[in-house]
Amino acid sequence: MRAQTKKHGTSQTKALSATRLDEMHDAGDDLSAHLEFAKATRPGREVQRVNVDFPVDLLHAIDREAKRIGVSRQAFIKLRLADTLENSR
Repeated sequence: MRAQTKKHGTSQTKALSATRLDEMHDAGDDLSAHLEFAKATRPGREVQRVNVDFPVDLLHAIDREAKRIGVSRQAFIKLRLADTLENSR
């Protein structure tokens, strides 16, 4: 049987089955040579970009709190929205 190959840049690597990747993972092997991180997705976590207008005072407060906890503005907004939605259930 002929081995499948996958182009990756200028080199070619053998395509591995899910079973083989599972075995390698379970053995603690490095899988990075077999993965394309730039094309990775998280099923069920598709992203849609939105634009939101905030009052300047609120934006300054968001920035202060984001800096205080060490995250970006975007990460802070996502965290607070997720927390609020989770607590409202």
